[in-house]
Amino acid sequence: MTRETKLLRRAFFNRDPRIVGRELLGKLVVRREGRKQLAGRIVEVEAYLGAGDLAAHAAAGHTARNAVLWGPPGHAYIYFIYGVHYCLNISCLPAGEAGCILVRALEPVSGLREMAEARELADLDLTSMRDLRKLASGPGKLCEALGITRPRDNAKDMLSPESDLQVMSDGFRAEDVAVTQRIGITKSAELPLRYVIAGNAFLSKK
Repeated sequence: MTRETKLLRRAFFNRDPRIVGRELLGKLVVRREGRKQLAGRIVEVEAYLGAGDLAAHAAAGHTARNAVLWGPPGHAYIYFIYGVHYCLNISCLPAGEAGCILVRALEPVSGLREMAEARELADLDLTSMRDLRKLASGPGKLCEALGITRPRDNAKDMLSPESDLQVMSDGFRAEDVAVTQRIGITKSAELPLRYVIAGNAFLSKK
């Protein structure tokens, strides 16, 4: 990364997920591994609300599994889906109120070779846009690329300087934001809660 980066403030996530989702586009998810730094720019997210959102894990009420959703904002909530993929969410709203943002796709920024190796795609041509799209253009892909797992990262404070998984800003602003229905759900599927950087090549789905 060439731009100066800084951690987002707690207050950024201490808001309605619908506001956070839109403004999170263009920010960076950063994984630090010793001197290595892997980073991707957020280009696609989905907002998940509280008990009234039947697609949200919070709809089941407060459980041991979803406790992070009810905790302080800015923490990683990681879950396993289809018995295959991990998904990265970031908690929103004050402690006691459930809400989160699912990070659905990243545009790779740094550590591309390490991401490819983590995804067992070491032979990728990193000068090819088609190949670059394979790194993090989906919630499961980006978790694999950044080594994100529930045992390693669930409940991690993504706003702490000591954390090895962070969400940061380098000053980039997403100019053209599109809003659609969320993907791959059946409950509350009509809600327009998916936010994307319109036309970005790294979206999970156009």
